[in-house]
This record gives sequence, C-alpha cells and structure tokens, in this order.
Amino acid sequence: MNIGSKNKKRVVLPSRPELPTVGQILEDINKAAPDDPVFSILEKTEQESTRPADSEAALRFQQCRRYLELNGGLEEAQGRLQKQREELQAAGEQLDRTVEEVKGQVL
Repeated sequence: MNIGSKNKKRVVLPSRPELPTVGQILEDINKAAPDDPVFSILEKTEQESTRPADSEAALRFQQCRRYLELNGGLEEAQGRLQKQREELQAAGEQLDRTVEEVKGQVL
C-alpha cells in the first residue's frame, strides 16, 4: 500500500476558454502597436522563408537531406508491406486448409 497516494489531492483545472472569433482577432491585430514583438517575429520568419539559398552547396545539402528522409520512409514502408504480405499469405493458406476441411466433412 502506498501511503503517499492517499495524501494527494486532485487538482481541478479551469475550463478551457472559448476561442476568439475572427472579429476579435482582427480587432486585437488592429489595436496592436507597430513595434509589437509579434510583428517583428513574423517579419523575421517571413524573411527567412523567402530568403534564397546562401549557396548552391546549401541547396544541394537540403536536397540530399530530403532524399535521405524520403528513402528512409520508403524503406520503412517496404518493411511494413513485406510484413503485411506475409500475414496475408498465412491467412490465405489457413483459408485453403479450412476450405479443404469443410469439403472433407460429410454433409
């Protein structure tokens, strides 16, 4: 018996607040000051996403990385498909045996 478990009180979390409406979101954006930190963060991420690759080597590196990720995903999918194929093959053999047993029974 765990003595400490009896002394723990359940923490009741407050209910989740309602999501703001589109109008409320737009109102908040319009009220925000131009130097609001959120706008500077948005500008930085926008610049980073539209910035051209620093060099051809960086672009090739990203392409190679993506290729390796996709290749890994394909190898995993191949393994899953092989396992499913084996399971289906075993189920088919079991079905054949069951059909032969039913045919062999006297009706």
